[in-house]
Amino acid sequence: MLIKSIQRELLLSMRRPADLLNPLVFFVLVVSLFPLGISPSDEVLKEIAPGVIWVAALLSTLLSMEVMFRNDFEDGSLEQMSISPQPFLVLVGGKIVGQWLVSGLPLVLMSPVLAVMLALSEEGIKAMFISLLLGTPILSLLGSIGAGLTIGLKKGGALIAILILPLYIPVLILGTHMIIAAEQGVSYSGDVLWLAAILALSISLAPFATTESVRIALSDG
Repeated sequence: MLIKSIQRELLLSMRRPADLLNPLVFFVLVVSLFPLGISPSDEVLKEIAPGVIWVAALLSTLLSMEVMFRNDFEDGSLEQMSISPQPFLVLVGGKIVGQWLVSGLPLVLMSPVLAVMLALSEEGIKAMFISLLLGTPILSLLGSIGAGLTIGLKKGGALIAILILPLYIPVLILGTHMIIAAEQGVSYSGDVLWLAAILALSISLAPFATTESVRIALSDG
């Protein structure tokens, strides 16, 4: 049932290419503009690369959160899902996984190319890839809670940012520290374990919180 829900989300995303491409284009543009706007020096780029990549990934994820439930809410599908015989938790979980596959995974795959532009070393690129692979699912899981609470609200994207950004800060710190440690030749295994633990906790709790937040938003609507 979860697989079918994920397949549905992927098919719907293919019908809305703008929703699919906007976060990726935003991510590429933000990272690409820094070498032009600050300095082409390798030393300067290495210094700012961890923060630039992770802040760009965070903002790109927030950009995609606003549309996670919007279309299904507007056409009434979301309300039908909430009263269908199928477990609503599974349907919401499928939407979260589908959102990461079309928005988060492309960022992870594109990041090594942009990391080369920012003069990161091979070890730094490896650490960045691992950090994004672990971190972007966390961003999607936590962001889905805010997306559920703000269904149907005007300027919901700004409200999602206010609600969710404090939860993103530990992930941002750990992700950037991994890249910095790799560039300095220091072990970052502790950061990997912390991100993995946060990911496991998010998988365990976020779908339940999102499901309840969507139910509350639908009942208020």
